[in-house]
Amino acid sequence: MSEQQKPAPFKTLGSHLKHLREESSESLAEVSGAVEIEELVLQRYEDGHERPAEDILSLLISHFDMLEHEASRLWELAGYKAEAFGQKMIEEVMSGNKNVVMLLAVDMRTAYTDSLNVTTTKSGVTMQFNQTSGEGNAQPVARLGMSYEQAETVIAELQRALLHHKYLKGPKGLPSPKSDVQKTDLDSGDSINEADK
Repeated sequence: MSEQQKPAPFKTLGSHLKHLREESSESLAEVSGAVEIEELVLQRYEDGHERPAEDILSLLISHFDMLEHEASRLWELAGYKAEAFGQKMIEEVMSGNKNVVMLLAVDMRTAYTDSLNVTTTKSGVTMQFNQTSGEGNAQPVARLGMSYEQAETVIAELQRALLHHKYLKGPKGLPSPKSDVQKTDLDSGDSINEADK
């Protein structure tokens, strides 16, 4: 029996998970990366062939920032007790025995930009870097916020880097010596012309 012909015991759960992903305009790769599972595993969840383990389901609920009643409904669709979900979350938070771990997905690739929008508030500066797409629309590729003091530091560093690039892009070495350079005889203090030798 092929994968598509096998019964999907968690079809309703899978449909809900797929709806949540599509509603948040995310790809399989983005969601699977966020909860650290393989794309094919998430696809099997969405197809209803498998149900996520409790910890993975908790990560998915957290990733989609679901309200408690929606999370309870999803928990029940997976065949877990909704009360257990709520109680488990409350116990973990209230006990203080469980360490909270936050995973931040940092993309260290360099994104080149075409334009920059800067907005200011009482708190600081927000810079939005944009890249023009094929249709001529500017798509944001990064958004950074910082205090005014930090913005001044960034400006100073940019100026230093630009000056360094402008004036120090030639060879980095001492100039070659010329034959008619004046030398001083250290013993007598007399000036000796190399060309006279």
